[in-house]
Amino acid sequence: MEALREQHTVNELARKFSVHPSQIHDWKKQLLERVPEVFQQSGSRVQDQEAEMVPELYQQIGRLQVELDWLKKNTNLSVAERRAMIEPQDAPLSLSRQCELVGLPRSSFYYQPVAPDAFTLKVMHAIDRIYTDRPFYGVRRICKTLRDDGYLVNPKRVHRLMQLMGLQAIYPRKRLSLPDKTHRVFPYLLREVTVDRPDLAWCADITYLRLRGGFVYLVAVMDWFSRYVLSWRISNTLDASFCVAALKEALAHGSPDIFNTDQGAQFTSAQFTRCVEAADVRMSMDGRGRYLENIFIERLWRSLKYEDIYLKDYESVAALVDGVDTYFAFYNWERPHQSFDYNMPAQIYHQFNQTQAVAG
Repeated sequence: MEALREQHTVNELARKFSVHPSQIHDWKKQLLERVPEVFQQSGSRVQDQEAEMVPELYQQIGRLQVELDWLKKNTNLSVAERRAMIEPQDAPLSLSRQCELVGLPRSSFYYQPVAPDAFTLKVMHAIDRIYTDRPFYGVRRICKTLRDDGYLVNPKRVHRLMQLMGLQAIYPRKRLSLPDKTHRVFPYLLREVTVDRPDLAWCADITYLRLRGGFVYLVAVMDWFSRYVLSWRISNTLDASFCVAALKEALAHGSPDIFNTDQGAQFTSAQFTRCVEAADVRMSMDGRGRYLENIFIERLWRSLKYEDIYLKDYESVAALVDGVDTYFAFYNWERPHQSFDYNMPAQIYHQFNQTQAVAG
């Protein structure tokens, strides 16, 4: 190759590579005569190697696509969590590709939520109050009550706002629709069970909490027997993560035999049910339309709203969190409960467990 470049004499090359000058002459001649053949053979070998690699590459691409689709389907992340994974600056991948990989539409990444207007918030707060008083009211009755109170709304708007608030009239109804087949729905396990001690059954539910300029959602985990609130969390979105956080905090106190919820998407999610099963707890869910099967925590929401939320009309999420924390401490430790001869839920929960421990 050095001889072909012709930048040195043959004698210089002979001295450099310790080769006889005649040998260099012969090699150069042979190379010049066989250059087309050498490169043709090299190219064919490359083509053969590429042809052998094509099926393997297609197999790898197919496997990666299947794994990516499975990951998108089984990753229980909220839109906010997926949006947080996107790196808009100095990322090796484009924004479109990042959104595709995390299963987030690009429009959802750019979307900036718009706060509801003042009238919509007033309507939502009015719906919350009506529903708290009469949870058996459906869209039409709530719409009629709102119009009687001076709110010019139609059933379509009331239905949309109730969906946003996570509210649904509780009454026995026909089986008008089938649940999502991808969700696991567990049977109701407490129908023939007498709950006569703490930690036999826990329950959980989600409710809407009003703010002066918006709204949030509250989930709480409560011991069925003593009505003791074990844990709670507040979130501005209806995703499963804040429910799982409340569950993990409650499990730090111990674990029940049965954990009962409704059939909401947060509780039927794989993220939540896996956490329950990992604690060796049996999962139970209310039947569709059977509002009495989780009635104790529904009464907790009524007490919280009438004894704290509606009276104080919180302005910010931080103030609401402090207020709910203070109320649940009062509810657990200071508020006499009529069902227990005016003893406190914490007193019933802890004294019973201490008595059982001494007896054991």
